[in-house]
Amino acid sequence: MTQRSRAASAAPRNRPWPLGRQGCGVALDMGSARTRAWVAGRGLVIDVPTVTFPGVGAVYPIQRGTIIDTEGTARMLERLLGHRLPRFTRPLVVVTAPVLDGVAYRNEARTAVEVLRPRGVLTIPSARAVALAAGADMSRPLLVVDIGAHLTEVVLLSEGAVVDARRTALGTTDLDTASPLQICDAVATMVTAMLRQDRTSLTIDALRRGALLAGGGALRPEITYHLTGRLHAPLRAVAAPHTAAVRGAATLLRSARDHSSDEDSAPSEPKSS
Repeated sequence: MTQRSRAASAAPRNRPWPLGRQGCGVALDMGSARTRAWVAGRGLVIDVPTVTFPGVGAVYPIQRGTIIDTEGTARMLERLLGHRLPRFTRPLVVVTAPVLDGVAYRNEARTAVEVLRPRGVLTIPSARAVALAAGADMSRPLLVVDIGAHLTEVVLLSEGAVVDARRTALGTTDLDTASPLQICDAVATMVTAMLRQDRTSLTIDALRRGALLAGGGALRPEITYHLTGRLHAPLRAVAAPHTAAVRGAATLLRSARDHSSDEDSAPSEPKSS
């Protein structure tokens, strides 16, 4: 099922960074398939499957972009990061979040991250993180297509704020049962819906500029080939697209004084369609 959300464009307001911003910091991208963490001064230190082991067998606490087991997610973070952070420090944490269902995800993510004893937690929409990683000019309309392992999001940004967002529960792990063409058709359908409902020129301007492609799907030549044909628009893949979100979160962490959390530009609670 495809979901969508729409929000009025608004320039985000700046918020002061908490005291001690030069101390320990962590950027987190917790996906359904993999969890990645960037630690200040050390770079990317974790890129592992999103899984926890509460007893016999493995449990996957995040599914299709939704945290379904907050306690399990916390246990996973403690196991992965607890010994990697300096003792007696309280890190500043930036967490990426899917745009749709982002409110619920942010709440659960903040609860899970408490295991790291953070002195501050910021969340950023994954699409905006991707744009930061790409060094994109966000003063102009930007269309981000993020094809992950279990979820594909299409997000329209304007001035760095989310204007429209849609998603489908299809990703690269579904290629055993779904063809690359089906994923590309789903993306094209979402973009077409954006064009039809956009009463401004933002979507068409973003398409003319060229869609920004991220996620593991950007590493699949058959997907990029079919998607270019379906969108009839230029397609620009982000460098190292599978780690773009966590690198964008790290960019926000490094320059937090000049940025705000996504709460200032997040869309309202999404509706299903």
